[in-house]
Amino acid sequence: MPVAMVIGIVLHKWVGELQFLSPWLIAAMLFITFTKVKMKELRLQKIHAGQLAFQLFVSVALYLLLNALGVNEVISQGVMLCVFMPAAMASVVIGSMLGANAGTMTTFTLLSNMAVAVTAPVLFSFVGTNTELPFLTSFWMVLRRLLLLVVTPFALAVLMEKFAPKAYDYVHRHQQWSFYLWVASLVILMGSTTNFILAQPSDAILTEVILALSAGVICVAQFRLGRLWGIKCGDPVAGGQSLGQKNTLLAILLAQSYLNPLSSVAPAAYIVWQNLFNSWQLSRYKDNKKE
Repeated sequence: MPVAMVIGIVLHKWVGELQFLSPWLIAAMLFITFTKVKMKELRLQKIHAGQLAFQLFVSVALYLLLNALGVNEVISQGVMLCVFMPAAMASVVIGSMLGANAGTMTTFTLLSNMAVAVTAPVLFSFVGTNTELPFLTSFWMVLRRLLLLVVTPFALAVLMEKFAPKAYDYVHRHQQWSFYLWVASLVILMGSTTNFILAQPSDAILTEVILALSAGVICVAQFRLGRLWGIKCGDPVAGGQSLGQKNTLLAILLAQSYLNPLSSVAPAAYIVWQNLFNSWQLSRYKDNKKE
């Protein structure tokens, strides 16, 4: 992942021009990931209710609080995104390596992404850059994108499992494809984000630094709060990983499309913070196992 980020930043002039491919790459990645989920394994639990409530309500509450305090609108949007963005599909992999229940995490990952697909059109209709448009028009603009990104891949995976089981099993056995699609998406999005940042006037540097530092604070806080909630529900690793590891690629795409594009610096920085945190967790876990 660090290599992908470096490539995106260094080659930003070229890879940034491929941004139009990002939605298709993300949709394909999600489709492949959804094929490893068996519907009968998905069960709603107490831990999911707390995580989802935090994701949806705390994100909006932070945005409203920062606005009430007179904080820059871009920073308010960036902070909101760091909490609102859904759980990453890769969180199931990392969580499983750390000893979490894969079924618990998979259920929340699907629930979290579907919740964003349903609520983002409403939220961005009021918060986004197109608030001057009629509500239904703005709502449909966001919903249409999320139908492609999240809902359609899930529906296709469910239909393929039922009507084309051989093709479903073939895709299921090649989960590594989603990794390469993820890396390609990351390269492109880092390139387009770098292009955007470099195009900003020098007076935006302070805002960018605040967004990056805010993302770091929120990242650590979400891992910690999620773990505390997980302890109460019997799976601390699943709680921390599901709440802390975010689908940042989707967040960057939505920010650049429907919010102030500069707010995408927050989820872009979150990519770095969450992977540093994951590296630290895995290192500690391996050291503890050796002991």
